[in-house]
Amino acid sequence: MSIEKKPHREILNKPVVTKEGKKLGTIKDITFETRTGELIHIVIKEPSPYSTQLNLERSNQSEVLIPYSAIIAIGDFVVVSEEDLM
Repeated sequence: MSIEKKPHREILNKPVVTKEGKKLGTIKDITFETRTGELIHIVIKEPSPYSTQLNLERSNQSEVLIPYSAIIAIGDFVVVSEEDLM
């Protein structure tokens, strides 16, 4: 699966939803491996009550992290596969 390259700032503040349409929050930032440039997580701000039920990984600052590999599509929303979050 290849995702079209977009500038980092283009996806900041976009809502994140599951493919079932459940809102998870809004993109605050993206983490990446500095050596390789590999994208690792999207950092969520204003996590929804649903996202807190999912027991997702959290940063040292307790921010919700979603694996970048879970992204299915990027448009007006960033769509993620809920199965890939577990």
